[in-house]
Amino acid sequence: MYKKTALATAMLAAMLAQLSSAQEQEQVEEVIVQGIRGSLSKALDIKRENTQIVDAIVAEDIGKFPDNNVVEALQRVTGVQTTGRGGGEVDGISIRGLTDVHTSVNGRDVFTGAGRDVAIWDIPASLLSSVDVYKTRSADRTERGIAGSIDVKTNRPFMFDGEKVVLAARGIYTDQPDKIDPNISALYSNRWELESGGEFGALINVGYAETHYRDDTMTAGAVYPFFSASPASAYSPYQMIPNKSSGSDVWQAGLETGIPYTAGSTLNVDGQTVDYLMMRDAVFGTSFSGFRKRPAASFSLQWAPNDDWEFLAEGFYTGYRNTQQNAMWFTNVLEHQNGNIDIPIVYEGTNVVKEHQGRDNGGFQSGDYSDGKTDSYLYALGAKWAPSDKLTVNSELVLQESKYTTNFFAMRFDRTAYGLDVDYNDRDGIPSVVFRDNPATALDESDMAAVANWRAGTVYDNGSSNEGDSVAYTLDADWQLDGNFIDSIKVGGRYQVRSAEVLTRDDNAGIANTSVSQLMQLLTAAGASGDGSGLIFTVDNYFDGRATIFDSFITADGSYLLRNQDAVRAVYSDLDAPILTKSFNVDEDAAALYVTSKFHLSDSLNGELGLRAVDYQQDLEFWKDGVMTLGDSSATEVLPSLVLNWNITDEIVGRAAYTETLRMPEYNALNPNQDFQDPLTSTPYGTGTGGNPGLKPTYSKNYDLSLEWYFAEGSSLYGAVFKREIDGLVINGKKTIVREGDDGKTRPYVLNAPVNAADGELSGLEIGLVYFPDNLPAALDGLGVQASYTMLDSEQLNPEFAEDGSVSGYNKSKMSGVSDSSYSVVLAYEKESFGARLSYVWREKFFQGNEASIFANPIQFWSRPEQDLSFQLNYDVTDELAITFDGTNLLDDVYQNYYGEGNQNLFNFGNAIYSKTYAIGVRYAF
Repeated sequence: MYKKTALATAMLAAMLAQLSSAQEQEQVEEVIVQGIRGSLSKALDIKRENTQIVDAIVAEDIGKFPDNNVVEALQRVTGVQTTGRGGGEVDGISIRGLTDVHTSVNGRDVFTGAGRDVAIWDIPASLLSSVDVYKTRSADRTERGIAGSIDVKTNRPFMFDGEKVVLAARGIYTDQPDKIDPNISALYSNRWELESGGEFGALINVGYAETHYRDDTMTAGAVYPFFSASPASAYSPYQMIPNKSSGSDVWQAGLETGIPYTAGSTLNVDGQTVDYLMMRDAVFGTSFSGFRKRPAASFSLQWAPNDDWEFLAEGFYTGYRNTQQNAMWFTNVLEHQNGNIDIPIVYEGTNVVKEHQGRDNGGFQSGDYSDGKTDSYLYALGAKWAPSDKLTVNSELVLQESKYTTNFFAMRFDRTAYGLDVDYNDRDGIPSVVFRDNPATALDESDMAAVANWRAGTVYDNGSSNEGDSVAYTLDADWQLDGNFIDSIKVGGRYQVRSAEVLTRDDNAGIANTSVSQLMQLLTAAGASGDGSGLIFTVDNYFDGRATIFDSFITADGSYLLRNQDAVRAVYSDLDAPILTKSFNVDEDAAALYVTSKFHLSDSLNGELGLRAVDYQQDLEFWKDGVMTLGDSSATEVLPSLVLNWNITDEIVGRAAYTETLRMPEYNALNPNQDFQDPLTSTPYGTGTGGNPGLKPTYSKNYDLSLEWYFAEGSSLYGAVFKREIDGLVINGKKTIVREGDDGKTRPYVLNAPVNAADGELSGLEIGLVYFPDNLPAALDGLGVQASYTMLDSEQLNPEFAEDGSVSGYNKSKMSGVSDSSYSVVLAYEKESFGARLSYVWREKFFQGNEASIFANPIQFWSRPEQDLSFQLNYDVTDELAITFDGTNLLDDVYQNYYGEGNQNLFNFGNAIYSKTYAIGVRYAF
């Protein structure tokens, strides 16, 4: 897919001709530090010796903790917050509250598919030597990542004294799916003295992990105003109140605090003053189960023919294989056609309904099956030339290719329930739903797992393929000077040619007047395997018995549909064979020139001054219904940086930094095409989504002050204050469009599209401690602590949009994903052959972002506080052999969010439970 091969060939030829490619290599005697205390000490050395403000984790700090990927390993780093444990692992990361984190591998930009960034959770911990978290950056590092930058470093042969072999295996038990999965890795490295002089080294590191997972959720739906038992004329009791009547506004959706919900609140409908009730439109939930495989590998070849030259050839591969079934149930709780709702119970002093009964409630079950596959490859070729002690020249050619494909097959089962009892907040934010049986029939209508209760519904057949590739070349030169002021000057540049392409398919079809039992017979007659019973996917022990809810329910088995898709298409005659069509293609040229200078003002005061100029040029092609739209986009910025380091004493270091960074828009966000969806419930609005080809980069000015006290060997107390001033944050703009829907009805649709319309400011304080006290009693000798605390304050100025899309005003909110405070505490104990760690991580409630703007009350999503407890035990049987036992997510919490700050009970929303894991492992190294 390399479209500019001439340029790539020229780069390669130039690089080979000059024999000066590759990334700068730091010479270290040994990266894999033995023991907990040793690994923490090495991380402190990286922090202390770096010009920038950096935190790190080092080899054994990862290998001796129950960490399956980079994100899990980073949750104990000062200022790093993680969230989400869906799919059996932590997969959300922020630095100092911001989620725009740039990730590199050995200093190289990496990406997944057609995205700008890498799926960092795809990188297994078993392949790492260390990870550096940059909170400030010099001009020679990539400019992207407003939150900061994570550099993942793999092992290389010159990091070891000679031959090195490491074999490791873990069996991981996950309680929700009740499965044991393997996680294995192997490393071989060696280096040889050559007869011709010089030295050669080779290393290969492979890893493979499997994970079964299951996540269950329960959600109380959106909040709307409904008539009470005494509606306005021409309306039904408990009918949803339209947002307009007689051409006038009745209530406004999308408000930060929502419309009034105190007892006795009224609205004007057709000139009539009526009271109203705030009620949900639906309750729903999922049981999300799947099986994931992650192969990974890296290799590294290093050759130093003499003291002047060092050559490097390196490769890095990550893979992803995932199959998953999302079993979803959904029920409307308010059907107003016959006024079929019993007298509701409200929260005291409010008009917000807590519980009620309903009759003739429409609902559906959806069996969504998808598979995903990713293969990402990175190859690097280069060298370092040091003709003298004063000059070092580095250059590198990097080729990357990443492809992600997915298939999705889903089927709905539909029904009208006889009746239900619903409590939107039955147990501390968890709703309850109990379906009722009709005593006049032999069928048990309350049984959500009874096939006879369901009709066959719509089938959805979707899929996509997205891929990206790049060729990047870097060249820089570093001069060491003996000046009275300037110590060194480094100049360089980077040029990258990048392509990204996405193909999609999307089809659906319905079937009328067919029961699920009849559908099973039809599929069998059309050639589907078995007797048709394979169509049924049954969820048992739903929500782990933690809610007043049915224990079992059924959906369609999506994997059965995918395996028998020809039979499904024969029965659903309007369902076409899948054909991928192009959605968008982007070609991007990105160039950067930089200069940095390290200087000293005195023996104790030094720093680095830099300037980075960047230029992005993009050619855009987008398709919809076979019609192509052309476009282009560009961005040019000059980004200064300054860091001052003051060695106040031999033990205390102070740092001050000013840097500028940016975030480039995602490629798919530039898509001008629009898609619309009819409402699923009695909501009066449809929804629409689109992109914005006019998006610009988000830009940040960053201020940092830190103080670090290294009061003992391997121990330190450190802190920092910081501020981020961010311009051009991308948020969803909205406007209302009246159009005809797919169902033939004309209605308003709220169209959402990204715009650079908000500015933000974030400031905070972080404190970290690593301490292993000396002179403890013999029984406690080896006890230590690693702790950190982060306090944040954020503000974002958001526009409010009128129906025509214009800005009608502004409101302030927290920045999304930012907890005001968070901390982690790790208790470590290491004595002779035994080691143990207990890790606790906590973060305060946080603003997640806004709900879709069609909803009435309130619009903000907030997450309740989150915490995590894990442990690890290690015993060295011999110097070469160690066994481990570890556990994660031991507190087994319910993860919850809600509408509106402080409304965790009144306007509760989602609830999710994730699995605990326990693992036994063995590691053999020699």
